[in-house]
Amino acid sequence: MAELPVSPLAPARFPDLHVVRGARFATAASGVRYEGRDDVMLAVLDPGTEIAGVFTKSATRAAPVLDCQAKLGNDAPLKETRFDGPVVDGAAILVNAGNANAFTGRNGRDAVNILCDAVREATQIPLHRVFTASTGVIGETLPHDKITAHMAGLTARLDEGGLGKAAHAIRTTDTFAKGSSQVIETEAGPITISGMAKGSGMIAPDMATMLAYIFTDATVSQALLQQLVSRHSETTFNAITVDSDTSTSDTVMVAATGYGPTVTDLSNATGRVFADGLHAIMLDLAHQIVRDGEGATKFVRVSVKGALDAADAKRAAMAIANSPLVKTAIAGEDPNWGRIVMAVGKSGATADRDQLSIHFGDILVAEHGWVASSYTESAGAAYMTHSDIGITVDLGVGSAEFTAWTCDLTHGYIEINADYRS
Repeated sequence: MAELPVSPLAPARFPDLHVVRGARFATAASGVRYEGRDDVMLAVLDPGTEIAGVFTKSATRAAPVLDCQAKLGNDAPLKETRFDGPVVDGAAILVNAGNANAFTGRNGRDAVNILCDAVREATQIPLHRVFTASTGVIGETLPHDKITAHMAGLTARLDEGGLGKAAHAIRTTDTFAKGSSQVIETEAGPITISGMAKGSGMIAPDMATMLAYIFTDATVSQALLQQLVSRHSETTFNAITVDSDTSTSDTVMVAATGYGPTVTDLSNATGRVFADGLHAIMLDLAHQIVRDGEGATKFVRVSVKGALDAADAKRAAMAIANSPLVKTAIAGEDPNWGRIVMAVGKSGATADRDQLSIHFGDILVAEHGWVASSYTESAGAAYMTHSDIGITVDLGVGSAEFTAWTCDLTHGYIEINADYRS
């Protein structure tokens, strides 16, 4: 398909990514699907690196996902891995764009094994510490030989400053590369966290919702890192949606290289600051994915409060965020709040019609089961012209809340997905 114009919601520039000691990156143009651009990235991590991950719960998970889950002992997403001893080996992550290596049967498993073996041979990292991911078209055999042909060049070009190029290489329909980075100050000293993600369509929460790789120099046990990644995914990558469709390839991995301060307890100051910093990076990357939603022109925050429990709050928020009728109204800048009422009603969440209230930004739209006396259609329509939209719904039955992020649904989404394989 033709190169897409950059999303109008894209950041002004790609951020400067701080170097994470112990993590090196390289990219190559393999021609798996795209011509004239890098489409493969290799990350090599020093011995002592701990890795945690969360993965799609799709019943048709891709071969690379199944392999990563097995190697992390993470066959059941959100479950802590069974490995938590000292790590003496390094680790490697190989990602290709353009072909998802999903629903490819034995060919898919063979491709993963061949790619992992090629990385092992080139880096001397043992197979159980080599992880792969593939993203792109489903159901096509991965031409793994096009990737293995570049293995020597990839290892020769490994560079601590290569994370930005890696972010560009893993794109599919993304219109911009996604990166986030910060150095956080703790009582034990500075900790660096830098990450990248890809995602634009087939985005809906079901553990992870695209590909994301985050690197930190913190010294942290695998079990504690897994706990943080699993917890934070629920309010970041698991709280976004573009089109309600969950990918076969969703992967989020976080690697801690162990060169920085030690994090042992999330209840002390260092632990809290590290946890907050990691959450901020994950949330930033998740927001960037929504801002690059296929055809998107509006970034939408959906906040539900006053719910009976946390599950109901999320249920209602995601029903609103995934509703084609809500999303197309936002695309047309139509303040059709009746569609929000519809989405809450169909969600299955407990709600009190006569206690429910709706806000667009600071504008009270509806309350007590009826349109607010102060609301005017002109005020609602003016608010809908903004590029960032906030919808708040109070269900009026409890105190639980949840925030989801989505985008509008435009003709652009149809055009992109009608032409995806051509």
